[in-house]
Amino acid sequence: MSRSVNCALLGKEAEGLDYAPYPGELGQRIYDNISKEAWQRWVAHQTMLINEYRLTPIEPEARKFLETEMEKFFFGEGSAAPKEYVPTET
Repeated sequence: MSRSVNCALLGKEAEGLDYAPYPGELGQRIYDNISKEAWQRWVAHQTMLINEYRLTPIEPEARKFLETEMEKFFFGEGSAAPKEYVPTET
C-alpha cells in the first residue's frame, strides 16, 4: 500500500516516496513533504542543471550547488534554468 503526502511542490495530496531519496535532514523533509511526481520533476531539472553547467556530481562544490538548488526547487522560490538554456522541443 502506497503512502500519500500533501505535496509541498504540487500543492495537493499525492503518492509519497517509498524512502528518503537524499541523506540527512533535507532528505527527510523531502520524504515527508514531496510526492513521487514532484521528485521526478526534480530529477529532470537536476539533469538539465548538470548538463547545462557541465557539473561533475562527485565534486563537493557540484553536490553543494545541487543540494542548494534542490532546497530552492522544493521549499523556496524555485530553481531556475540557466539564462542560456533553450529547452528542446518534443
